Amino acid sequence: MPDPTPSPPRAAPRPAMTILLDTAIAHTLDTLIERLGAMPGIRVQAWLFEDVATRRAAEQRLAAAGVPAVIHSAYKPLLHFFLDALALEHDGGRLAAAGEISVRLPAATSAAQSQRFRLEAYPLAGMLPEGSLRLSEGDDEGHYVVELEGVAHRVFVPLAASGAPCGWLRLRRDGAVLEDGPLATEYELAFAAAMGAIRGHAWGRQGPYFDVLRIAIGTGGIERRLSYQDECISTREALHEDLYFSILEFFQDRAGLPRGDRTLQPGQIVPDVHRADGATRVRVELLPHPRLSAAAAASPLSAKALAGLSQPLTPEQAAVEMHALGGKRFSVLSTQGREVHGTCIEGALPGLVISGGQHANETSGVVGALRAAHALKLRPQANFALIAMENPDGAALHVQLREDNPRHMSHAARYTALGDDLEARTAPPFVEKAARLEAIERTGAGLHMSLHGYPAHEWTRPLTGYVPPGFETWTIPKGFFLILRHHAGRDGMAFMQALTAQLAASSDLAGFNARQLATWSRHAGEVPFPVLNGIPCMIIEDHRSTVPFTLVTEFPDQTVYGDAFRLAHTTQMRAVLAAAELYWAGLLD
Repeated sequence: MPDPTPSPPRAAPRPAMTILLDTAIAHTLDTLIERLGAMPGIRVQAWLFEDVATRRAAEQRLAAAGVPAVIHSAYKPLLHFFLDALALEHDGGRLAAAGEISVRLPAATSAAQSQRFRLEAYPLAGMLPEGSLRLSEGDDEGHYVVELEGVAHRVFVPLAASGAPCGWLRLRRDGAVLEDGPLATEYELAFAAAMGAIRGHAWGRQGPYFDVLRIAIGTGGIERRLSYQDECISTREALHEDLYFSILEFFQDRAGLPRGDRTLQPGQIVPDVHRADGATRVRVELLPHPRLSAAAAASPLSAKALAGLSQPLTPEQAAVEMHALGGKRFSVLSTQGREVHGTCIEGALPGLVISGGQHANETSGVVGALRAAHALKLRPQANFALIAMENPDGAALHVQLREDNPRHMSHAARYTALGDDLEARTAPPFVEKAARLEAIERTGAGLHMSLHGYPAHEWTRPLTGYVPPGFETWTIPKGFFLILRHHAGRDGMAFMQALTAQLAASSDLAGFNARQLATWSRHAGEVPFPVLNGIPCMIIEDHRSTVPFTLVTEFPDQTVYGDAFRLAHTTQMRAVLAAAELYWAGLLD
């Protein structure tokens, strides 16, 4: 049997708390107003990581001091030009009547940089009238050029030497340029301070290096919902992403592992970026694992209530639903001491494993797996095991992060409390993965359905190059899609053709995918893998599992609620039910 040991042994207990950094960084805009207010007659242009209300208020304060100023957004400047200068969301009729809107990209030094500028323009193609936006290569260094109603508008893109968006200040007096260059903002300084504290700490020689590494940052910035699908502009969400993945990369480099490695176990990294006025506070600290409290007793949901869920289940709720399924139950302990619940429904049909919540911020698969299991257990001779929530520690962190920022994708909750991807564990102690291995052993599974999700709105890392390194094809949504991994000599094409045909019969899903793929193509080009019946599919040879076929579902579910969340978990359920029947009918070879 797999070893269910909860975590690797540690040499000594960790201290209750260690503070690596606790500092305040002055609000750049306040400092700038104080400086420039004493310089009447100067003309100001600035680019900052501030929302429109804060920028307009600062312009008014400077105007009252006799200093004309225009303050732009340093983050996604082209989109903000359409939102602020052209009032895209308030006067869309004007743009609808304008006909074709041409945007020439800034002169690029590489194909990757050109693609970055295209993605930075997202989601304009979805917000403007269909077919009206034309993106093309340009030759104006540092500027987008927007042609609208016969007028060309140059939109400056402030970039640091690294290629990342940055603050910028441009001062003129009597036509002469006094200053024109990068301006260090509290947004950039907070990131640098946190990373500096982490790089400068004396870490141990071997992971886990900590139980919890918490980076608490209270700051201002932009938090704006857009009118297109789940899209938003959030500098605080982007800072969370920059911090989380940059810290992972630091420990990967330190351990001599390649960037993107999923096996390293540094501990749980928790960037907590929340709204605060005035100075930006940065606190970096090492904490023990949280103490678990006893869960309140609860009753399982009815089938109707489960189908109508509009938000993710907590680990405690998922545990109740798992118990309600019956079957032969089994469990293992997570790193922080939570149970990973599994159950097995035994029958004569070939074995099947269903799992959800491997990446705990991908939430629709948990509900979809439970709904599918209720239906499958009524199927004569059904033979399957279910682990609805594989990573309860990550899910508990996700609950915590959603309290302040329910619309943030919160990738800190993606991995386990050890900081690794449970699927990547290849040797004991397997901890959470032991449940999956037991499910495979109990069923002799020929197919594992692993239900996943991905960001439902744009994913950026602005301070480390904008497009997330290693995740370039995941930056903007492309609808629901499937990945089939198979062992050598196996063929799943007939299975995938039949499965996608059944799923595409849903007009809701078909319309959803068509809209997202159309916007993807206008910003990012062709989807980099085949599209079967309107559903992108990857079919690849892969031997990471002992199961000959692994079907991975991917719905853009991070951050969605209400009807969007219901479509997500309904699609996950339908995928499981259709795939199980096709598998049991012998369509996987």
